[in-house]
Amino acid sequence: MTPPLSPPSLLPLLLVAFNICFSLAASNSVYESFVQCLKTRSNSSDNISDIVYSHSNATYETVLEQYIRNARFNTSSTPKPVIIITPLTESHVSAAVICSNNIGFQLRIRSGGHDFEGLSYVSDQPFFILDMFNLRSISINMADQSVWVQSGATLGELYYRIWEESKVYGFPAGVCPTVGVGGHISGAGYGNMVRKYGLSVDYVVDAKIVDVNGNILDRKAMGEDLFWAIRGGGGASFGVILAFNIKLVDVPETVTVFKLERTLEQNATDVVYKWQSVAPTTDDNLFMRMLVQPVTLNKQKTIKISIMALYLGDVNSVVPLLVEDFPELGLVTEDCFEMSWIESALWWASFGKGTSPTVLLDRESYHVKFMKRKSDYVKTPISKDGLQWLWKKMIELEEPGLVFNPYGGKMNEIKETETPFPHRAGNLFKIQYSINWKDMGIEADKRSRSLVNRLHSYMTSFVSKNPRSAYLNYRDLDIGITKNWSYQEGKVYGESYFNGNFERLVDVKTVVDPHNFFRNEQSIPPRTIKAWNEKNEGSIPPSTSKAWNKSKPYVMIILFMAIGHII
Repeated sequence: MTPPLSPPSLLPLLLVAFNICFSLAASNSVYESFVQCLKTRSNSSDNISDIVYSHSNATYETVLEQYIRNARFNTSSTPKPVIIITPLTESHVSAAVICSNNIGFQLRIRSGGHDFEGLSYVSDQPFFILDMFNLRSISINMADQSVWVQSGATLGELYYRIWEESKVYGFPAGVCPTVGVGGHISGAGYGNMVRKYGLSVDYVVDAKIVDVNGNILDRKAMGEDLFWAIRGGGGASFGVILAFNIKLVDVPETVTVFKLERTLEQNATDVVYKWQSVAPTTDDNLFMRMLVQPVTLNKQKTIKISIMALYLGDVNSVVPLLVEDFPELGLVTEDCFEMSWIESALWWASFGKGTSPTVLLDRESYHVKFMKRKSDYVKTPISKDGLQWLWKKMIELEEPGLVFNPYGGKMNEIKETETPFPHRAGNLFKIQYSINWKDMGIEADKRSRSLVNRLHSYMTSFVSKNPRSAYLNYRDLDIGITKNWSYQEGKVYGESYFNGNFERLVDVKTVVDPHNFFRNEQSIPPRTIKAWNEKNEGSIPPSTSKAWNKSKPYVMIILFMAIGHII
């Protein structure tokens, strides 16, 4: 039996149609049908048309580009959404899910736009964006040191609001202030207090999510399995995260930071080698991130390392600690700066001394660049010979750099099954591979991605194996993607991100979203797709076929209008 025509087979023609004639798509019956549905489903009296942007809207491009954080996905050839929805209320979110599902379009959910592969605002099939930036309220209860924070808030906004209420509490999350809370926490966010307190998700005590049926659920209503899944399994596979209820952590009135740099000519190899054994085992109050970069100094190619540190205490405690445990570093009191926790957040975000904390409220303080990121985990120290070999390869490649983030401390105390994030005890540090470039175009993109992929390949013998693990919040489509949303495709990247926890995530997905409405190129697949594929040898699963049949009339209208325009 010949399988029915699937959406991917029309993809090239559809993309041409959309790129040539997108304004037609934005003004057709899809937009009108969606707005009418939203008016019917929403409990809000707001003017619905003010929060729904079609391509013909004068501010469509501004809204779309506002939270694109990777220039790779802001080109003329990048597929654009048919509609952008910017909800003002929870009922808007609920209605948007129902209406998108009814019309049959994919829904991509964006809380901050920092996903490295643009999955929250790019799709190769007709799609809508649900942009959560208006939902960013932060409600702090100092009586029990808890916070309700909506998913569209940024980490900078969260830190600032905490600081407004208290100078001795903080939250263990990332160092980039423009990252959206929804994606960061649901992907198991971490920051420079990871050794003292663990991950952001380790302090989530409740949450609110919109499920595939448009229901608004808290922890009790969603159940413990779904609550487990969205604390590190990626919220966008299961629903729309509205808010998290988090617990604050203690921070001292005085913390200490320092940054030291060394080159190969300044004993950098010895420092890196020793760092591997000290950084994951030293005092839990100390976090020492290490950047490794190929550079040219005085016309000589070399490797420069930079160690950036946060110590939850004063300088008189951290200097003697490292003099004893890490003499190769050569830390002295003059290298260190004492400050408040909020000032350290500014320092880590590269703001100058004396900068007002109000800058953390600036959601636009981010320089967009072309970039590619990858990740790895290291369980055994790299030998000096191995490091010297690595330096040679990095100097040859010239551009890609590495960031080493130490684990240990609290990370060793939490079971790998406590949350979907499994990379706990046994990992010395995590590696981020990094490359940025300025030139636009396919050739620059291919060249830069090839360089970082080669560096990733060179590291194979030094990192985790079976599976070669990776970090979900450092999205990397090179690991694998799903084209048919099947279990077997999902398992490839799923086991890298989640190890043995992948199977439980699939079980949760199968229960809460069996027809796979919430999906992207690296989403958690339901088992029903696996069963269908095995039985029907790859023909369209019922869920996908259902969605396609719903959207087909609208897509065909767009297609025929575009073809007519071409002719």
